[in-house]
Amino acid sequence: MPVDLAPTVSRLTAGALESVGGGVRALGRFYSMSLDAALALGRRPFAWREFLVQSWFIARVSLLPAVLMSIPFTVLVVFTLNSLLTQIGAGDMSGAGAGLGAVTQIGPLVTVLVVAGAGATAITADLGSRTIREEIAALQVLGIDPVPRLVLPRVLASVFVASLLNGAVCAIGLSGGFLFSVFVQHVSPGAYASGVTLLIGVGDLVLSEVKAAVFGLIAALVACYRGLTVAGGPKGVGEAVQETVVFAFMALFVANLVLTSVGLALKGS
Repeated sequence: MPVDLAPTVSRLTAGALESVGGGVRALGRFYSMSLDAALALGRRPFAWREFLVQSWFIARVSLLPAVLMSIPFTVLVVFTLNSLLTQIGAGDMSGAGAGLGAVTQIGPLVTVLVVAGAGATAITADLGSRTIREEIAALQVLGIDPVPRLVLPRVLASVFVASLLNGAVCAIGLSGGFLFSVFVQHVSPGAYASGVTLLIGVGDLVLSEVKAAVFGLIAALVACYRGLTVAGGPKGVGEAVQETVVFAFMALFVANLVLTSVGLALKGS
């Protein structure tokens, strides 16, 4: 007896279309919030107190992980490069390799991991808790737009802190590379210092800072959106934090790939 699969196929198709439609609607709301935040830049007064509080908050939760992550990354990159350079008789170029690795790779990579894993999750948890306590709804009832009041200060604070973190990680990378190269692999201090600027310049440092600022911007927008759209109580906040990490990592690594390609193309031209 033939089995009629039409109802099953119809339900599966409807479910798939509903999932796609939900994703498109969520993406549209995300872009709408991002546009509102951009337009809020020209509004006055700006929430300076909230900006300063959030800058300190994000820096407090991000600084220690950034420092702890930058040290093993520095040792790994410098050890690998110095071992290769020593084998080919170019140990004096260790400073160039350390500078290239610290500025172009270690700094942005650590910033991606810390901003998405620590800063963005803290923002999501904060706004998500306010959402389930209906503080956001109370602001809207009072006629206060949460985007310029809560979202914009957090986005700008994330951009500011991410740029500072990137500079700090680059400095730690160069300093740690110096200590590791000179005291562990016995490279000449003068040769290391003179080789740092052989492969990198001001343009590379500017590109690294631009990457960090874009990472902070994207991570904060994702975190604010998930925090403001939390549903389902405390369980929903936990799920939103987990989703923030996944979405932020995906977006930040794609942005890193695009910005690196653009930077290399501009440098080559």
